[in-house]
Amino acid sequence: MNWFLTVLIVILMIFVVVSLVRGIVAFLQTTKVDLENQENAEHISRMHAQQNKMMFNRVKFQALAIVVVVILLAVNS
Repeated sequence: MNWFLTVLIVILMIFVVVSLVRGIVAFLQTTKVDLENQENAEHISRMHAQQNKMMFNRVKFQALAIVVVVILLAVNS
C-alpha cells in the first residue's frame, strides 16, 4: 500500500509541474503587444482561458497530492 501511495504522489507531482509549465507557456504567449492590439481579442481570451484552466488543474492536483499524503500518514500511524 505504501509503495502505491508513494507512486501516486510522484505522479500527482508530475501533473502539477506539467500544469504549471503549460500555464506559464500560455502566459508568455500573451504579450504586451497582444494585449494592446484589439484585433487579437479571440487569441487573448483563449490564452486567458488556458491560463485559468491550468491554474485550476495545478490547484486540483496539489490538493489530491495532499490528500494522498494524509492517507499515507494515517496508514503508517
